Amino acid sequence: MYSEWRSLHLVIQNDKGHTSVLHSYPDSVGREVANAVVRPLGQVLNAGGESSLKTDKEVKWTMEVVCYGLTLPLDGDTVKHCVDVYTDWIMALVLPKDSIPLPVINEPNLYVQSILKHLQNLFVPRKLARESTTMARETWEVLLLFLLQINDILLAAPTVPGGIAENLAEKLIGVLFEVWLLACSRCFPTPPYWKTAKEMVANWRHHSAVVEQWSKVICALTARLLRFTYGQSFPPFKIPDEDASLIPPEMDNECIGQTWFRFLHMLRYSPIPVDLSNPAIISSTPKFQEQFLNVSGMAQELNQYPCLKHLPQIFFRAMRGISCLVDAFLGNSFHLHYHKRITDASTGHASKVQHQPSSSSPLSSPNQTCSEPRPLPAPHRPKVNSILNLFGSWLFDAAFVHCKLHNGLNRDSSMTAIATQASVEFRRKGSQMSADTMASNPMFDAGEFSDNYEAGRAEACGTLCRIFCSKKTGEDILPAYLSRFYMLLIQGLQIADSICHPVLASIILNSPALFCCDLKGIDVLVPYFISALETILPDRELSKFKTYVNPTELRRASINILLSLLPLPHHFGIIKSEVVLEGKFSNDDSSSYDKPVTFLSLKLRLVNILIGALQTETDPNNTQMILGAMLNIVQDSALLEATGCQMETNGGENMVSKSHSRTNSGISTASGGSTEPTTPDSERPAQALLRDYDTAAGLLIRSIHLVTQRLNAQWRQEMSISLAALELLSGLAKVKVGVDSSDRKRAISSVCSYIVYQCSRPAPLHSRDLHSMIVAAFQCLCAWLTEHPDMLDEKDCLKEVLEIVELGISGSKSRNSEQEIKYKGDKEPNPASMRVKDAAEATLTCIMQILGAFPSPSGPASPCSLVNETTLIKYSRLPSINKFSFRYFVLDNSVILAMLEQPLGNEQNDFFPSVTILIRGMSGRHAWAQQLCLLPRGAKANQKTFVPEPRPAPKNDVGLKYSVKHRPFPEEVDKIPFVKADLSIPDLHEIVTEEEPANSRLPPHLIALDSSLPGFFDDIGYLDLLPCRPFDTVFIFYMKAGQKTSQEILKNVESSRNVQPHFLEFLLSLGWSVDVGKHPGWTGHVSTSWSINSFCDDEGSEQDEIISSEDIGASLFNGQKKALYYADALTEIAFVVPSPVESLTDSLESNASDQESDTSMDLLPGILKQPALTLELFPNHTDNFSSSQRLSPTSRSKKLPQGRAVPPLGPETKVYVVWVERYDDIENFPLSDLVSETSTGVETTTNSSTSLRSATPEKEVAVIFIHPLNTGLFRVKVQGATGKFSMVIPLVDGMIVSRRALGFLVRQTVINICRRKRLESDSYNPPHVRRKQKIADIVNKYRNKQLEPEFYTSLFQEVGLNNCNP
Repeated sequence: MYSEWRSLHLVIQNDKGHTSVLHSYPDSVGREVANAVVRPLGQVLNAGGESSLKTDKEVKWTMEVVCYGLTLPLDGDTVKHCVDVYTDWIMALVLPKDSIPLPVINEPNLYVQSILKHLQNLFVPRKLARESTTMARETWEVLLLFLLQINDILLAAPTVPGGIAENLAEKLIGVLFEVWLLACSRCFPTPPYWKTAKEMVANWRHHSAVVEQWSKVICALTARLLRFTYGQSFPPFKIPDEDASLIPPEMDNECIGQTWFRFLHMLRYSPIPVDLSNPAIISSTPKFQEQFLNVSGMAQELNQYPCLKHLPQIFFRAMRGISCLVDAFLGNSFHLHYHKRITDASTGHASKVQHQPSSSSPLSSPNQTCSEPRPLPAPHRPKVNSILNLFGSWLFDAAFVHCKLHNGLNRDSSMTAIATQASVEFRRKGSQMSADTMASNPMFDAGEFSDNYEAGRAEACGTLCRIFCSKKTGEDILPAYLSRFYMLLIQGLQIADSICHPVLASIILNSPALFCCDLKGIDVLVPYFISALETILPDRELSKFKTYVNPTELRRASINILLSLLPLPHHFGIIKSEVVLEGKFSNDDSSSYDKPVTFLSLKLRLVNILIGALQTETDPNNTQMILGAMLNIVQDSALLEATGCQMETNGGENMVSKSHSRTNSGISTASGGSTEPTTPDSERPAQALLRDYDTAAGLLIRSIHLVTQRLNAQWRQEMSISLAALELLSGLAKVKVGVDSSDRKRAISSVCSYIVYQCSRPAPLHSRDLHSMIVAAFQCLCAWLTEHPDMLDEKDCLKEVLEIVELGISGSKSRNSEQEIKYKGDKEPNPASMRVKDAAEATLTCIMQILGAFPSPSGPASPCSLVNETTLIKYSRLPSINKFSFRYFVLDNSVILAMLEQPLGNEQNDFFPSVTILIRGMSGRHAWAQQLCLLPRGAKANQKTFVPEPRPAPKNDVGLKYSVKHRPFPEEVDKIPFVKADLSIPDLHEIVTEEEPANSRLPPHLIALDSSLPGFFDDIGYLDLLPCRPFDTVFIFYMKAGQKTSQEILKNVESSRNVQPHFLEFLLSLGWSVDVGKHPGWTGHVSTSWSINSFCDDEGSEQDEIISSEDIGASLFNGQKKALYYADALTEIAFVVPSPVESLTDSLESNASDQESDTSMDLLPGILKQPALTLELFPNHTDNFSSSQRLSPTSRSKKLPQGRAVPPLGPETKVYVVWVERYDDIENFPLSDLVSETSTGVETTTNSSTSLRSATPEKEVAVIFIHPLNTGLFRVKVQGATGKFSMVIPLVDGMIVSRRALGFLVRQTVINICRRKRLESDSYNPPHVRRKQKIADIVNKYRNKQLEPEFYTSLFQEVGLNNCNP
């Protein structure tokens, strides 16, 4: 309306019309001049004489003095005389008098404008109280009584719209509180004055300014109180500087504490929440009573007073102020935005309070999209009982406002206010009320007030939820508080006709960790929370909640609660939950949540909520949390069935027999739809749902169908959800449950379709992130194929998978939609990217090399053969065999063949021709032994074996030997000089050397290698050290209650008596124990990993027996002698439990001696000379170091050769798992110290000469905290696992996990975290690519440059005749 008009706001701010010339002089000069000039003017005015000011110049000079006089203190007559003079002169506009100067009479408008500007100085705040040091106690007391009396006169009566009380209320209360605080610092008021203030303030509570000013003062005092009570480490309570200035700086700590406590209870003459929600009590003051009767003596209706209609808004503001105080004491920085919250609450009409909450309110605004996890409360926060002792009565009374409790409930004295409200009914509009009637029936009809006080009640409920969620580990809460809190939640979570949406939303938003705090008896609330979640999560729109909260935040909090409820049915089984109020809140005797039910019978409802939430969720973060929960429940069900536990057969009968709507439990018995798993849950019979979800197989099938359907529909363009869905499918592939091949084929086909869609997207949409999604899909495909290799026995599935591999490698399929076949030789390779091609090649290698062959005969620790040249030489019985006895060839520039054509002299039949082949390719090293047998090996022993006639040995010692050089031409030809014509024709060998340096024309691209070249066997050894699978490291720590330093934490694992028994059980669920000295896989450090040919003598085994007899606890797995290890076909993980440095130094020498026999590992220090930024992984080095210079696997000060760099093995993928006895200690975990002290040897930075420091930034280290609960379940907090691609599943922050599934879920989360890191890394190359690059490097350096005849001739020559002895 006024958008095109100019505002005068800046004009008012910049106006200097109220300043005087005397303001430029010292205050003493201005005061003397004003007193001397104004006093005669006042005397003349009082005497009624004529003005002595005749000219315009005289009047203006006098006005400058009067202008300054209006700013003087009010203790003298000067200000009064100035006001009298200006009041008299203003009358020139109405009735000129002799006392008015003639210039003012002639031009009244000009002078009155200046006078009005000067009069602003009358209202400038005086500094009399702050500056005065001579005010006696009596003066202060009179001043306080004066202010109380003035406020009571203006504010006690009912407010008239536009009246002086409404306009001056904020200033009046502000001045009163400011002067009162000054009095506290100068002359602390006596108790009668505090009591008088409480009584009078109670009469003014129908003014919103009272609550607003009280909130500002009490928050400013609280900020000062927390500062000296809890110290500087406690989170500061940030308030505006304007509010902080209300507290006099000279007020000491003792005065702050006394003033804070008294101001806190200044509004509590009677319980403030109940009073503000009861118009009858507010209107029972004497001033209201005087106006209840009009002039004619008839009673006036109370609902005609407009001020009473503002009570819901005032009630909400009061509860918001108390909520701020609670958050300040909790140190909850997520809610510490006092000024914004109070000011936001101060805006708008009362009827819109709950519809327009502030952005920092527990009822978040609809435009709030914060996805960051809420920080933990301060570790040094007060106990729950202490906070409730301060604020509990206020909050509980406010939370039960206008609640109709059952009349038969027993109430103690603390619930008197609630009983008073619940025992009476409201009166409808039009009723006439006298004073006696109001005293006996002090309630109004809620319909007369639009807000029904729901906003303030919701604020109180949310604050109480935050208080109880802040319970510390092991803290006890009084049963009286717990019982009232549970009663409050049961009332607020009602979903019947009396549902209160703001209260329900506030409880859910502020209770995500309620079931994670070990609250005694909290399980009685499970059915009520399930009913609330059935109302929220399956509802896609949440239209009834949008006006109060951000639907995304509400759904996220609901999902957090669901994550904590899912393990309960399996954990407690057929135990029945207690019911607090059986049938008290419902007249329906069949109400399910008012009767005791078994926990196992709740499983169906929880799973339905989970499925419904997945079907309706659109937020990426919320969806990923649901996907993590889905793997949790499926795996837990599978493990429970595997242990042979008896499932409750009829536990779900009550649930099945009762129909629920979609917004309730998602079950509908009235529907007669299809029972196929693809039918929406709301359209399927309950029996079909029970059959699907009652077993792990049913859950697995349903999960596969839901995820695969959405992966190729809604989620395929959302990167974070796609990655989480693929991780879920990979996890579901590992669940050991028997399902039909059609369901497994559905998962494989959906992943293939996903790859096809992503590869076929237009070129402008192709990016690194898109290719990361394709790579993740190929990894998921490999997971399904390796876990279910029999799927490729089906022709259709095999064809589909190979077509996808072809698409990834070449960029197109050979058979298009028109059934036209395009052969490989006719296609031009055009993959989506090299990363996609590498992933497709890895899938092809998985199909051809791993499927059906894992674990290999050497065990899961190594997918390769443990045999190499050194092994064959050691175990052969022929002394003539050495490393030069092998022939080396390369096939297709990617496979190195090491062939030994001599029998080993062991179990082989030396009479038969035999050959032993070592095949080194992209997938690893494999050994084959072949023998020419003319008869089957199973021939009878008495059967005559055919023995071929041996070739007679030549007699080389007969006759004379001449060294003759064969020449094609006589020697005379060399004496003929060349002419130009001869030089124009090059020799044949020159042409062959330049154009065809090797015999690559030989099928199939066979190349011979020259093993006699220096460094050849070094590079072959380096190739054997390159891992064939991705490798990850997990460092596990145990943190006892109250610990803060790294050394304290490391010492905990030195004895099993220092840790909880479940911790040791958890360790063994992660993997199996391996001997570092003999282990051929990853051990947690490059110095001891992938070793072969390691032999431990008897002395070493005896030492192990001695060590095992001692109680060294989990430090046994510190990576020095032993480690925990897990491997599957696609990855390997080492779990290391670091221990203090002192315990490692004793056995460094024995550890080194165990590795001396490993000739391949002796080459490892040569790796460290490789510069970091080259594609060549392991260069040729002949200078090796002794085993005494090897690195200790877990030493915190690892000595390295000076000036040597760590090889670029890719990003360092390590994860920390921390077992915390006390959840609050997570904030004190010394991550930075432990990051710098844990090393895997894969760090990509250049090492110093003294120590190896981790290159991984602290914030990028993923930490999984595990906290055991008293129920036997485990609370999980994930920190630092969110990167470019959002969170990682299955473990998400705030999840509750069962004892059965903990090890699996932690291990799967670690695998997914490390895969995400590799996806994000720009420098990472898959293992097969690194091996391929090294093979190509070996070929280029050691290829045998022979002519074709020479190559064939060498095949028939004895190996090593021309080579030196080894």
